[in-house]
Amino acid sequence: MMKKISLRVLSFIGSVLLLVSSVGVIPVKAADDVITIRVCNWEEYIDEGGWGEDEVIDLESGDIFGDAALYEEFEDWYYENYGQKVIVEYSCFGTNEELYNMLTLGDEFDLVCPSEYMIMKLLAEDRLVPFTEDFFDEDNELNYYYRNVSPFIREVFETNEINGEYWDGYAACYMWGVVGFLYNPEVLSEEDVSTWKLLVNEDYKCQITIKDNVRDSYFATLGAIKGDMFLSEEFLNDPDYHERLEKEMNDTSPETIAQALEFLQKVKENAYSFETDSGKADMVTGKVYSNLQWSGDAVYAMDQADEEDFELDFAVPEECTNLWFDGWVMLKDGIDGNADKQRACQAFVNFLSRPDNAVRNMYYIGYTSSIAGGTDGDQIFEYVDWCYSAEEDEEDTIEYDLGYFFDDTLYGEDEGEGTGEYVLTVPEEQIRRQLFAQYPPREVTDRSAIMRYFDGDANARINQMWINVRCYNIKKINAAGWAAIIVAVVLIIASTAWMKIKKSRNRSIRRPLRPQ
Repeated sequence: MMKKISLRVLSFIGSVLLLVSSVGVIPVKAADDVITIRVCNWEEYIDEGGWGEDEVIDLESGDIFGDAALYEEFEDWYYENYGQKVIVEYSCFGTNEELYNMLTLGDEFDLVCPSEYMIMKLLAEDRLVPFTEDFFDEDNELNYYYRNVSPFIREVFETNEINGEYWDGYAACYMWGVVGFLYNPEVLSEEDVSTWKLLVNEDYKCQITIKDNVRDSYFATLGAIKGDMFLSEEFLNDPDYHERLEKEMNDTSPETIAQALEFLQKVKENAYSFETDSGKADMVTGKVYSNLQWSGDAVYAMDQADEEDFELDFAVPEECTNLWFDGWVMLKDGIDGNADKQRACQAFVNFLSRPDNAVRNMYYIGYTSSIAGGTDGDQIFEYVDWCYSAEEDEEDTIEYDLGYFFDDTLYGEDEGEGTGEYVLTVPEEQIRRQLFAQYPPREVTDRSAIMRYFDGDANARINQMWINVRCYNIKKINAAGWAAIIVAVVLIIASTAWMKIKKSRNRSIRRPLRPQ
């Protein structure tokens, strides 16, 4: 009886399995309608959600709260608005060079977010897919990027080009900022941090850190060695000031590189360290007093220091600063002519550019979004007001004008003096703290320059210079040092020779025959 029941059960199970397997072909067919986009972004550079209940951003236009990761929420948003399912395969990179190596080694992505010079490099190598005309249709309510990007950012992207191709056709700005000094105001004065020459100021020997990458360090070096020229009346009053500044800050002549090498060797002797990401923690713990830093990371460090009841400030040297961007671009190898995939990638950029999502990203990572609000209201400005405006009864306040970033009447054919609507009343200390770092005033952006992509001989010269900097400086070796090196070399040669002689003798010894 038991055996019969078992056979019946087995027969039933077999029938069910056959039915399931036959039905199982349906999802395979449906999967053809699902678009998968592979997105690669900087580490910790998007809102991952999981906010606490006390983190609600309560704006007049509505509350903002990060529940799930934005790249996960995009999948539902896309289906609701486009009627097609999409899956986001999200991954990260640590440096522009790491991303480029990943692409070189065969990793395929559809949408990536490199910095301005890597965007230039990829564009010069014809590896990017341009945005479609639909992406620039301001009448499309889902085109949040083009409807809401800051007029300041838009002008930069519309006036810069590589090989005749303007940036705005291939790249959508994600975050932006400047470079300056994060510093301890109890130790350093505003005068100290007002110049790039702080890097070689011996009063602060072993108390300053500099970035361990050639581009940021080279830019700061040019600001120092050309600083007197930049601050001269002749240079400042030149009608072609901006063009001259950018040309000088992208100077890669052998003579300038030689001067930069000499300056950076002095920096190496004076600095505490060259660092990649440890500078923020070193500042918060008080290990060092100043750190060459990107504005976004400066905001993060200042926030961390505030939690420890410890103040840090941010300053931009008077000579000049680097205006940098990170932006979304689509890759030919990934898109491969797939119109559905390209539409989904462009929609991903637009979803992140929706003002409430731009606020979430800024709150979560501390960097400054390229989105101003524009057509879809003033939610971004409202958020900045929420973060930084002074209390009604607060003393020691100043007026802080953000018109250059938010007011589109300052640009284009109808260029004017602005509406005056984008002025905040903030605590006086914010002219050197988080607000200053996130939204530097126009006088700072006016003395900024974009560091270009270097190729060919220029790139080789700069990289060789950096190798010389990061390796030991043989020019500084004294007689005793040379003597020690010579002795060490002689000992190594003698040891190697003795080992060869020993091996030769061992081979010449006849071994006794084994007894048969």
